[in-house]
This record gives sequence, C-alpha cells and structure tokens, in this order.
Amino acid sequence: MEERTYLKWYNKVGYGSGDIAGNVVYAFLSAFVMIFLTDTIGLNAGIVGSLIAASKLFDGISDIFFGSLIDKTHSKMGKARPWMFYGYFGCALCLVAIFFIPAGASEFAQYAWFFIAYTLLNAGFYTANNIAYSALTALVTKNNHERVQMGSIRFMFAFGTSMLIQTITVGCVAYFGGGAGAWRTVAVIYGVVGLISNSLSVWSVKELPPEELAEGETGEKEEKEPEKPYRLAEAFGLLIHNQYYLMICGAYILMQIYSATLNMGIYFMTYVLKNANLLGVFSWAINIPMIVGLLFTPALVAKWKGMYRLNLYGYVLGTAGRLGVMAAGYMGSVPLMLFFTAVAALGMSPLQGDMNALIATCSEYTYLKTGKRVDGTMYSCTSLGTKIGGGIGTAIAGWLLAYSGYVGGAETQTASCINMLHIMYLWLPMIFNLLITVILTKMDVEKAVQIGLRTCCADRTKI
Repeated sequence: MEERTYLKWYNKVGYGSGDIAGNVVYAFLSAFVMIFLTDTIGLNAGIVGSLIAASKLFDGISDIFFGSLIDKTHSKMGKARPWMFYGYFGCALCLVAIFFIPAGASEFAQYAWFFIAYTLLNAGFYTANNIAYSALTALVTKNNHERVQMGSIRFMFAFGTSMLIQTITVGCVAYFGGGAGAWRTVAVIYGVVGLISNSLSVWSVKELPPEELAEGETGEKEEKEPEKPYRLAEAFGLLIHNQYYLMICGAYILMQIYSATLNMGIYFMTYVLKNANLLGVFSWAINIPMIVGLLFTPALVAKWKGMYRLNLYGYVLGTAGRLGVMAAGYMGSVPLMLFFTAVAALGMSPLQGDMNALIATCSEYTYLKTGKRVDGTMYSCTSLGTKIGGGIGTAIAGWLLAYSGYVGGAETQTASCINMLHIMYLWLPMIFNLLITVILTKMDVEKAVQIGLRTCCADRTKI
C-alpha cells in the first residue's frame, strides 16, 4: 500500500528555508567569531577557547530540558512551533550582542560580556529554536520519504547560506569600513535576515494533531492507555538506553567538530595560502557538491531501500576525499585541494540530508520499545551536536592557536604556528571523518525498527 503524503512542495521548501536562520547564527559564529575576537578586539585565543568550552557545560542539560518541554507543550501552534518562533528573537539579540563587545571596557569585562552572550545564545535561545525546528520533521508528517525530502531541502538551504556567508562576509566587513563597527553592522543585518526566514518557516507548516500522530501504520488508532507524563530524569533514561540515539548523537557532534575545524580555515587561507578570500572559494567547493548530493539523496534512499548503506559508503568516500585534501595541502596544490574537498563533500551529503529522518526512525525505535513518544527530546541531539561539536571545535582551535604562539593581527606567523594550521585544517577533519565512518558501520536503526514492528504484529496476532 502506498504511503500517505502530508505535505505540498511549498511546505517542504518553506520548512527548509528555516535553516537560513540557523546558519546566519551558526555559520557566522563558527567561521568568524574567533578571528573577530583575536584580530579586532585583541582577546587571547586560548582564553576565548576556554570560555567557549566552559559554556558547553550548560548545553547538555539545556538540550534535554528544552526537548522535554517541547514534548510536554500543548498549544494552538502545536508542540514545537511556538519554541521555534519565539526562541529566535533571543538568538538574534544574542548574536548581535556578541559583536557589540564594548571596545573601551576592561579586558575582564570584555571576556565576561562574550561569555554571557555566547552562553545565553547557545544554552538557551538557540537550543529552544533548533530542537523545535528539527522536531517538526516528526510532527508535520509520518511519511519517511517526506522526512528525507525535508532534511535534504533543509540542508540545501543550510549549506547555501553557509557558503554565502563565508563568501561575502570578509568583503562586507571591508565595505562597511572594517573594524568593530563593520562587524556589528554585518551582525545586525544577519540577525534581521534570520528573523524573517525563521518566521516564514514557522508559518509554512502545520503540526499534525496528537491523535493522528498516534495512529498505527494501517491508519487505525491503536487501543492503548493514555500516555503518562514523564519527568526529565526519565526522558534522559529513555535516551541513554537507546544505543542508536547515542550513536547518532556521537556522529552529529563529530560532524559539527569537523565543520568547526574547517571554518577555522580563515587562518589557513590568511597565513598559509596568503589569501583570505580563498575561504569563499573553498566554501563553494564544499557546499556546491553538498547541495548537489542533497538533491539526489531522497531518490538514492528510495533506490537503496534505506539510509544505512548510502550513509556508510558515502562517508567512506568522504574520508578518502579528506585524505586527498591532506596530500594536496602538503604538495601546495590549491586546485587539487579544491577537487578533493569537493569529493569529500559529495560523499558526506547523504547523511546530512537524511539525518532528520534517521532521528525520526530512532524515535520510532524508542516508541516501539517503551510505548513513549519523545520526539522533542530525541531531537535534542541535533542542538546538542551543533552546540557541543561546534563549541568544542572552536575551543580546540583557540587552544591550538594559543599553544602554537599565534599573534593576532600579525602579518606573518612563526613556523610552529604554520605547522599547527596544517594540523588543524588538514589532519583533524580527516580524523573526524574516519571516526564517523566507524560509527556508521553500526547505525542500522531502520533494520531494528523493522524487527520491532514484526515483533509487535506477531504479539497482536497471538492476542
């Protein structure tokens, strides 16, 4: 029997456009906050890295907390949409605040200002917005093919936005006169763009009624007792007892650390390749193949009858591509680096496109095992991965820069710093890709759900 469809093309595109909002925050901060703080404000890279790492202590708790709140929310807008809509106003304000560090304040006050604004953004407003946005995948449709399409469209917008930000930001800062004032102007513009795109995304979809989400595969409502509310501690227990959640969470964190190390490429381009504008060129080499791969991901998932093999083989290719980038980097060949960067991005694209569908399947696994629907809490791994992974990646970059003797704003750097930049941009991304590939060898959650469904059907037959 053909699976029911729930969404029109404009619902999917409207939903996907919401990642413009997410990436005017994430991509902007990941690529440029460190060089803004070190080269414009004059802060120490190692201290900034430590502050970013310290702020992550709040993130793990806040992710599960907000995910649990979303699961317990009942409003006219649904469970997730209110958190997505209202949460982004705080995101925009905190993004702007980070770049409005008072120039005349003491150094301690500047560090404190950054830490407070960065923590409020990541542990609070971004968490609420991002978990809700991801959870909508499971709340607006029950069709797995539509979920894959939503994920692919979403990440096409994400990578397109990231590519645009990495391409134009340096030029925009120069256009507005350079210095802290120019960075502030750019931050305000990005914040406004994010507010508009987030609002459009919220109102482009509508959540399914709870009773429809509870219907079985045949369309008939299942006879079961009303689900009892669960506490935060119980939600945490449901997550850690789902091995597929832990694997997805680990993979997502590594994916974001990988992205954060690549986003530190502004240093590699400036001091190794001697051209900061190459960051935009490499961004195109990453994001164009990624978008092309995302276009074909739904069809490939359907053809291969699942996500497992496609994701695994894709990351094998992605790891091989990063090995090629590493070799080309030591050869000093920018064209070869660009070619292998594109190969790696193409291989990594399927997992980006079907990640939301993978998490929805993971949530179904928990439901089959426990009878509890925890979609919002389950999607905490996306926010957790983005913030923990991105924060750790940026923090590691700060520590390594400080350890290598990096001097902010200097025309040239020491040999030890140049060697460290090679490690950061060439070695670390390849290692992280290899670790993700190892995790993907075990992440066949679709098979586990199929086994669970067969078991449930067999039990009902006996009854």
